[in-house]
Amino acid sequence: MGFDAAMEIFALTKQFPKEETYSLTDQIRRSSRAVCSNIAEAWRRRRYEGAFENCLNIAEAEANETQVWIEFAVKCNYLEPTAARELYTTYDNIIGKLVLMIRHSDKWIIG
Repeated sequence: MGFDAAMEIFALTKQFPKEETYSLTDQIRRSSRAVCSNIAEAWRRRRYEGAFENCLNIAEAEANETQVWIEFAVKCNYLEPTAARELYTTYDNIIGKLVLMIRHSDKWIIG
């Protein structure tokens, strides 16, 4: 889900103005990709509950940051509200899943 959302963001941001290349475009792409990379890192660190939870917390924060950049993109008229709403909802779902994994991290830890 996170990977697909990041790829959708990549495709949508291709239409952003060139002056946003090193600001909004870069930031939203980085945060959306960081969600996936931190989940992957958490998965490999699941031998240690604290490290696992920390990586998931970072993924959750990156997902929320992505939502903020989505809001900026709408306010700047770079993203259509309908597409933005769908993406925002996807990140709400990702955050919800991450929170559940953090709350029940003991189910994911390997010994």
